[in-house]
Amino acid sequence: MIVDTHVHLDGLEKESGLEVYLSRAAEGGVTRMVSIGGEPAGNLFSLQAAERHPHCVRAAVGHDRDLAGQHHDLDLLRSQLANSAVVAVGETGLDYHYTPETRDEQMTLFGQMLGLATEFEKPVVVHSREADADTLQMLGAYVESTPALAGRPAVLHCFTGELGFAQSLVELGLMISFSGILTFKNADALRAVAKALPEECLLVETDAPYLAPVPMRGKQNEPAYVRHVAECLAELRGCSLEHIAAVTSENAARFFDWSA
Repeated sequence: MIVDTHVHLDGLEKESGLEVYLSRAAEGGVTRMVSIGGEPAGNLFSLQAAERHPHCVRAAVGHDRDLAGQHHDLDLLRSQLANSAVVAVGETGLDYHYTPETRDEQMTLFGQMLGLATEFEKPVVVHSREADADTLQMLGAYVESTPALAGRPAVLHCFTGELGFAQSLVELGLMISFSGILTFKNADALRAVAKALPEECLLVETDAPYLAPVPMRGKQNEPAYVRHVAECLAELRGCSLEHIAAVTSENAARFFDWSA
């Protein structure tokens, strides 16, 4: 069993139908996935997908950095977070690559999402790009104030940072999730990070429909392709695919409180 811990099911080609992607994933041993929201339409789609397919889909709902400075219906978000099919807040976080001018608004929104995670005792799916210092500062305060989530406060998804950043996150108790970027030709530095981290913090994801891994580059990404990420991770760490599948699946079950 392999778990795709981060997929945007609402972004997959709709003509094929969601069931086609779920079937192809299952055929490849990908038996569970977390459908990620981040804005109202994506949140609703993810929740509905999890309710329709409880055997293999759970949902994360939240407000992502693209909504910084906008009005947010937190009452609707609270009602969704109260649903047992929702296992995390997210995705949310900070991204200063394209819009550094919205830094303050992004931090305010991220703080609101961390507050909801504390309120509902559900972990956070975090995006961070060129915002290491602020991400660490805000997550540090959140972890300190949320003892109920000790050992599973958050995951830094689609990790592309340096080893020092990853180690600081792990010290806070975070999971680190690797996507298809791990398989890219120019990702030697990232592969070194993936090789160095303790296995108890490792997760794998597709971030579909984006970032299709080698050898699927150029295609729309989908949950079935997370197997290629797991294979790359196993090769890097000198272990079997079966071992990485077991470790990352156990980590995902613990993190998302998905035992059955």
